[in-house]
Amino acid sequence: MQQISRMLMKLFQRARLEKPGQVDPRAAEFTLSLLIAMYDRSGTGYVKTKSAAAALISLSGDTLLAKYRALFQFYAVPDGKETLITRSALRSLLTDLNQIPAIVGEGCTLSCVEIAIHDCFHGVLNAAIVEEKFLSWLRSEPAILLWLPTCYRLSATEMVSHQARCR
Repeated sequence: MQQISRMLMKLFQRARLEKPGQVDPRAAEFTLSLLIAMYDRSGTGYVKTKSAAAALISLSGDTLLAKYRALFQFYAVPDGKETLITRSALRSLLTDLNQIPAIVGEGCTLSCVEIAIHDCFHGVLNAAIVEEKFLSWLRSEPAILLWLPTCYRLSATEMVSHQARCR
């Protein structure tokens, strides 16, 4: 927790410098509380760094493709010249990401995770997949992660301005 807390303090301190007046001084504290609520429900005082990073990547303001690539890089393993994501790593990623909608009562069951893994690896004979296959699967908007592109689209439309007059 202390390591994540320090990292969040640095992250939001940098954000406050880049966007003065736009970052709440308690942003690090609020974010840590959210991460604890999502990943430490039993009160152990421990949150996996990888889980916290997955949440931060997913909730960031970056593009969907950038988020997807970052998630792949974070959970994939090097295998010679390639970097691959295994079924086990994908299970870990999906379980971590499922905690985000679960915090508001919208998570799915373990069977949803297994169905998503089966869909992602459909037609794959190897034990792991390359980034392009992973990205292709994510672009198909699997049900377990439908909240991610939806949140991105909502966020992206916040900045849209129309020069129309309403009656």
